[in-house]
Amino acid sequence: MSKPIIQMKNISKWYDDFQVLKNVSLDVKEGEIVVVCGPSGSGKSTLIRCVNQLEENQEGEIFVDGVEIARSGVDIEKVRSDVGMVFQHFNLFPHLTVLENLTLAPITVRKMSKEEASDLAMSYLKKVQMSEHAHKHPHQLSGGQKQRIAIARGLCMRPKVMLFDEPTSALDPEMVNEVLDVMQDLAKEGMTMMVVTHEMSFAKNVASKVCFMSEGELLEEATPSDFFNNPRHPRVQTFLKQIS
Repeated sequence: MSKPIIQMKNISKWYDDFQVLKNVSLDVKEGEIVVVCGPSGSGKSTLIRCVNQLEENQEGEIFVDGVEIARSGVDIEKVRSDVGMVFQHFNLFPHLTVLENLTLAPITVRKMSKEEASDLAMSYLKKVQMSEHAHKHPHQLSGGQKQRIAIARGLCMRPKVMLFDEPTSALDPEMVNEVLDVMQDLAKEGMTMMVVTHEMSFAKNVASKVCFMSEGELLEEATPSDFFNNPRHPRVQTFLKQIS
């Protein structure tokens, strides 16, 4: 068995008096594709953002590649450099070209030369079929193109794990598959991935395991086959009936 690259132990988080995460424990092993699903407002995005401390948990422990990150004294920027993040709304710098968006972090964080970073960026743009757009600015691109570029940007740091926070929810329906196809290719190549998504076809066909959250709790964790064909928790059964 491969070792966990992400370990979350008894994670709890509050916004003032509202508890958004309730004692959540979850492991993501090397090479796994873990899909986190559930209704809106269930805490899914907050959970995945805790992995690189974009959201800070008040209770519990989080380990990334063996390093406990939710404690004082940790170089969180170093941890984040090994954890690629793809957001719902792309988060590309509008004043930079596509190529400049991809080379910024490798040059400033990884201390690559401009030439080395550019070569790396072009290789990943080719992977996501966006190399011909290298010198465009984000406003010249469709939503699906921006999201593929955001994925390539994350890959340019050569991360140990990729996090996806609802990567297709801001896209027009006809653009969803072009992003899911890139994610599916990454899965085939063995990239460790944690994915918050409403795309149940991706969960069914690509995930190693599916986790269901509701009202801040992790209610079920199962293989795709068991999750979709034999859900145990009544809340999961209701959810699947509603989306079928």
